[in-house]
Amino acid sequence: MATIVIGSVPTTEFALAHTFEALPEVTFESERIIESGDDAVMPLLWARDADREPLEDAIDGDPTVNSVTLLADFGDELLYRMDWVDQVQLLLHMLTNSEATILDAHGRPDGWRLRVMFPDRSHLSETHEFCSDHGMEFTIESIREMDGQPSGRFGLTESQYRALITAVEAGYYDVPQEHTLEELAEEFEISHQALSERLRRGTESLVEDTLLVGTPSER
Repeated sequence: MATIVIGSVPTTEFALAHTFEALPEVTFESERIIESGDDAVMPLLWARDADREPLEDAIDGDPTVNSVTLLADFGDELLYRMDWVDQVQLLLHMLTNSEATILDAHGRPDGWRLRVMFPDRSHLSETHEFCSDHGMEFTIESIREMDGQPSGRFGLTESQYRALITAVEAGYYDVPQEHTLEELAEEFEISHQALSERLRRGTESLVEDTLLVGTPSER
């Protein structure tokens, strides 16, 4: 059964530590990370909160980067394609030996926060053993098994998933509102207070699982 893990890795054991040291205000967010060879990966990364010239100077001097190409410049946001070299051992292991998919990667000076999908628990165990054998730190913050239901992709319970989908389809979030909370609650045969709580908790879980992956874990 596929397993989704949220965990954190120090920048010194992952990538761009030199860049973060030179520019502690910069943050990175992955658009995509793929394997580009036996000993390299090629991420597309959004860089935020940094000026282009000093950022590119820092990246050029970063030993984890073989080459970098600017793909888009939106002023306060820059999209780069990079070639990361074989120092990025943990990421290479995840993509190759553990057959993992990196769903999200957010880099800050205090570390990288990853959301990773492993084919099953055994592949996650392989990554854990790899870190232990190589003295690496991969701190797991949450583990969730995907049970085949759509809700499992986003950290929702089945009841939260159905409530959110039904509310959207019924126009509850439209302006003007097409159905009230009381009307939706009648359909679920629960009180409007119970439905309100279900929607609130579902929204919170959805935001945490998708939008807040890159925020510090002590938030």
